[in-house]
Amino acid sequence: MGLPRRTVCTGAAAFAFLGALSLRLPAQEDKPLRLDVKLVSIFVNVTDKSGAVIGGLTQDDFRIFEDGRPQKIAHFEKQSEMPLNLTLAIDTSSSTYKDRGIEQQAAKKFVHALMRPQDRMSVIQFNTYVTELTRFTNNLSQIDHGLSSMRGAGGTALYNAIHLGSVELGKREGRKVLVLVSDGGDTLNEDTYEIAREQALRNEVMIYAIIDVPIEASAGRDIGGEHAMITLAEDTGGKSFYAYEGGLDKAFERVSEDLRTQYLIGYYPHDQKPGLEFHRIEVTVPRAAPDAFNIRHKTGYYSDSLKSRDD
Repeated sequence: MGLPRRTVCTGAAAFAFLGALSLRLPAQEDKPLRLDVKLVSIFVNVTDKSGAVIGGLTQDDFRIFEDGRPQKIAHFEKQSEMPLNLTLAIDTSSSTYKDRGIEQQAAKKFVHALMRPQDRMSVIQFNTYVTELTRFTNNLSQIDHGLSSMRGAGGTALYNAIHLGSVELGKREGRKVLVLVSDGGDTLNEDTYEIAREQALRNEVMIYAIIDVPIEASAGRDIGGEHAMITLAEDTGGKSFYAYEGGLDKAFERVSEDLRTQYLIGYYPHDQKPGLEFHRIEVTVPRAAPDAFNIRHKTGYYSDSLKSRDD
């Protein structure tokens, strides 16, 4: 017997055959389309020349630019109810020993005034080493216990504390804040300023720096570390305060006020400049004179650090 005859269709006949075949195939169920879109979130503080908070602004008051290119605001909140994840990082090196009791009491007042049920806080101390005293929790007794257990001496691993604190905060959902209490001098050089800054920005962490130095020593001290803390706060959208300007209680109070008066603005990047690792952000309020408002926010973000969201 010969092989069974096979029909070979060519040209238009082939297309007709395939079309007829497709009509007999079972229909495919429609599946939802999942798009990999990445929202850029920016927390923005707006104050006037005297430092007073400018409230009551609306979405229409703001303009967003990424690398100089205008962006469309997709999300806006006047006062975010987003959960707050805060790491309180306190310098317990030899140079801060005399202020330890004051720091502990001021920090406890801050925690009790700030925390809401949806918020979580961790406590770390840094000296020669970085040590976690309290893991993320909203249990005030546990946080108080961690603050009471602060001990230390030796050097100051400031940048290492920022690096490690930012990485841990980056694992959490919601608003991420690192509050530093230090005299500003990193003496160990395990991590660099550049590494600390990059990790804070990559993990979307706002840094608030409380610089604990005596004003009477200002003329003779090395202020390089203080300037580094100030710049880190500015670049990440946070703020810096000197403890001698009203004491530690006042400094913590100002941090708390700043966190309560933030606008949350989000946008999906459009018309991006290709090939950039770091995208710079600018937020403006066009209806105000250029120097009328002080607008604070993070300076930008790393393109590979955004979390994907399915729509």
